[in-house]
Amino acid sequence: MRIWYDACTGKQVRYGVAIAKRLRRLGYEVILTTREHPDTLPIAKALNEKFITIGKYSPTSLFTRLQKSTQRMLEMCKLFQDNVPDLAIAHQSVELCRVAFGLNIPLILTADTPYAQAVNRLTIPLADTLIASKAIPQRFFKGFGAQSIVQFNGVDEVAWVKDFVPTEKFDFKKPLIVVRQMETKASYALGKTDLTERLAQKLTSIGNVLFLPRYDFGERKGLMIIKGFVDSLNVAAHADLVINMGGTMAREAALQGTPSIVISTFSRSYVNEYVAKKGFPLFIVDSSKVISYAKKYVGRKWNVKEKLDELENPVDIIEKVVEEKIYPKATKN
Repeated sequence: MRIWYDACTGKQVRYGVAIAKRLRRLGYEVILTTREHPDTLPIAKALNEKFITIGKYSPTSLFTRLQKSTQRMLEMCKLFQDNVPDLAIAHQSVELCRVAFGLNIPLILTADTPYAQAVNRLTIPLADTLIASKAIPQRFFKGFGAQSIVQFNGVDEVAWVKDFVPTEKFDFKKPLIVVRQMETKASYALGKTDLTERLAQKLTSIGNVLFLPRYDFGERKGLMIIKGFVDSLNVAAHADLVINMGGTMAREAALQGTPSIVISTFSRSYVNEYVAKKGFPLFIVDSSKVISYAKKYVGRKWNVKEKLDELENPVDIIEKVVEEKIYPKATKN
């Protein structure tokens, strides 16, 4: 049986690879697709996984967003015109969800970003089963029209952090503070002020700052910039402190015992709060307190192995949903 996964971001590439490896061991054929994006293809290459590239990310304007999204859907239809997958899985890929719905392909969806209103509206109502962390209240998903919700005691990042062993070595001087720029071109970031670069400059008084831009890799005075792909998961393991305005890299760091700070910009940060309450070193603070928290926690490391082992791996849940004949077409012969 053929299962399709589409990854729109680097995080989704990591998630898709973790899911594909598990399902392939069970005998399924897994088709992986992605789009041209600053993170997707480099991470796929680093993970030694082949993805079919369909379309590209072009957030220049609302028009280009819509145009590229529509083109991706048309190309996906052509790809599967003569051989429709038996099941689709995605972490809120708008294009996959629409094509799966149109071609009557059962859809398993994962979701963890409540403040991404546009994406939630375009994906959650189309899912046959939604798999999400218990950190997020069910009422939130039901408000978007979720039909069937399966929740797990963990976060999505467990899927690729659980068995991760850092491989890449860096020669950055210590202490190393990593600041990840806000995803400024995401729809949920419209109207938000990106504070990361300004804070990164201030943090140079505490340590060596590696600034990870999203799109502009030009030099910044006093900051380290790596032009090209940087494996954020390896960097998070190596760092003495990680700071961002979203959550993915902060959670990746905290789940590895590296202290991380999330600037409280977006509301409904249920997943970040969940990780913090579980005892991982993730701190959600106002921008005015970032420097004081950085001074307090930089260089400290937490032993989180037992805490990480207590969290459920969402890939286990996805496997069960596929195998329990919720979708008769997708079960193995």
